[in-house]
Amino acid sequence: MELHVRYEGDDDPDKCSARKLSRLDEAELHRATRSTPPGIVLNPFADQALSPADRPAPGDGARHSRVVALDCSWETAEREAFDLEGVHRSLPFLVAGNPVNFGTAFQLNTVEAFAGALAILGERDHAERILSPFSWGHTFLELNEEPLRRYADCADSSDVIDVQDDYLAEE
Repeated sequence: MELHVRYEGDDDPDKCSARKLSRLDEAELHRATRSTPPGIVLNPFADQALSPADRPAPGDGARHSRVVALDCSWETAEREAFDLEGVHRSLPFLVAGNPVNFGTAFQLNTVEAFAGALAILGERDHAERILSPFSWGHTFLELNEEPLRRYADCADSSDVIDVQDDYLAEE
C-alpha cells in the first residue's frame, strides 16, 4: 500500500516520524491539502473505525490502495485539518510505543498510525518494515500485539468497535 502524509511541519523535525519515512522512501509528504491524493484517510474524528473490510479488493484501483495520514502536533489537531479527500476512518484503541507519548492510548505518531492501519488491513510485514528503522518500533508492535491481531480478525467496523470496547472497559 502507498503511504501519503499531509505534512504540517509543526513538530520537532528531529523527532518527526513522517519525515524519516519520507527520507527512507516509505511515504510521500504533501505540503498542501489539494496535492494530497485520496485514499483511506486516518482521521481520529471519523465516525467509522478502520477494519479489514476497508482492505482494497483486486481491481479497486490506486485510490483504495493508499493510506493517508495528517502529520501535525496533537495540540493543533482539529477536525477541520482532516479535510482530505477519501474514505475517512479512525484507528481503534492502540497504545503509543514512541518515547514522546509512550503508553498513551490514541496518541500515536505518524509511523505508528500507519503501522496500526497496515496491520489491521492485513499488511503486517509492511507495518514491521516501516517501524524497523525506529529504535522503539518493535515496542509499538509488542504493546499492541493482541489488539492488532484481534482487529485484523474482525469482519467490519462494528466488530472492531466491539473489540475496542473490551479494551476500554479495562482502562
